[in-house]
Amino acid sequence: MLSILDLRARISAGTLTPAGAIDLCREAIDARDGDIGAFVAIDPDPAIPEEGPLAGIAVGVKDIIDTAALPTQMGSVIYEGWRPRADAAVVSRLKERGAVPLAKTTTTAFASSDPTATRNPHDPGHTPGGSSAGSAAAVGAGLLPLALGTQTAGSVIRPASFCGCAAIKPSFRLIPTVGVKTYSWALDTVGLFAAGVGDLAYALAAVTGRDGIDEGAASAPRIAVVRQDFADAAEPAAEAALARACAAAERAGAHVSDRALPPELAAAWERHRLIQDFEAGQALGWEYRHHRDALPPQVRGHLDASGEITPAAYDDARRHAHRARRVLKDLFGEFDAILTYSAPGPAPVSLASTGDARFNRLWTLMGVPCVNVPVPGDRLPVGVQVIGRFGGDGQALAVARLIENALRG
Repeated sequence: MLSILDLRARISAGTLTPAGAIDLCREAIDARDGDIGAFVAIDPDPAIPEEGPLAGIAVGVKDIIDTAALPTQMGSVIYEGWRPRADAAVVSRLKERGAVPLAKTTTTAFASSDPTATRNPHDPGHTPGGSSAGSAAAVGAGLLPLALGTQTAGSVIRPASFCGCAAIKPSFRLIPTVGVKTYSWALDTVGLFAAGVGDLAYALAAVTGRDGIDEGAASAPRIAVVRQDFADAAEPAAEAALARACAAAERAGAHVSDRALPPELAAAWERHRLIQDFEAGQALGWEYRHHRDALPPQVRGHLDASGEITPAAYDDARRHAHRARRVLKDLFGEFDAILTYSAPGPAPVSLASTGDARFNRLWTLMGVPCVNVPVPGDRLPVGVQVIGRFGGDGQALAVARLIENALRG
């Protein structure tokens, strides 16, 4: 995979130019994307800044995120060829820091559930996940060093696990969602994909202006291992990856112990989809009213069902989520991080499904930072998920890097 840190080191040393770094990505795309299908548009002649902490870093932008230089088509025929007048706030910030938004990456329609044609870079018969399919596949295949995705249920962490790259869903609203197509305003979160946890930390620091975001964490973190029993059992490969990550964390000096989550969190998990679908029914109201027949079947079905959700049920679900956040805050008084599954197992053998987000929904609803750490060893990747307290993105990254380094030996 292409590493941000490696590319930046070579540029700083004078052995690679920013334009040369972009050319590396173009060459990789030409060589491999015909078998993967990660992109819907590529800028043939982008501006390439010479300065900035992200100079020379090509970025894939999920196709629900506005770009002035490239179309933003939402994965839907309804928006075919649509060109925004302005960049989304996160794209504008990336440009300010020297990055090159080189391509738009595939997304399921409106970042919902209907799969794209993108294929898993490790086996073309398997899904790359979704909804950020193209972003995860592009980074996992080594076509780009950085990509943007969004998560409403599990759309950053799960595809990163399936495609074998690192990813972060930051604390809610740490990265602005201005200029990003809304599915659920209480859940949608912009996230990052990169080759490794160190690359994520560097990119997140550059995007948010929080230099050294992962510095200063405890040298012997307290890690709670959570299996989310209310979400049903994981597959053997996911359980084995979690066991390897626990052993690696202990070798690195962490204090690791199993922990069952309080019932308030299970109650919130059960209500995630209710909040998501109620808000989607309003956020996509225009598309549903005027173009229902053009919507793919799964998103159309979600919007059909959203009309049956009452405001009272939605308000009750929000109260459960609020109580769960208070309980989780208290739990983080005992632990520095939570370690759990990123996905139920490896990518399913099907391009008709994006996989199951059941191990991601709770953490998205809680608004806390989540980091996927790839676990080496299997032909098809499986990751583990490091969860931090709200606003503790730096500590979550530091614990994730500790585990990643220990897994690499």
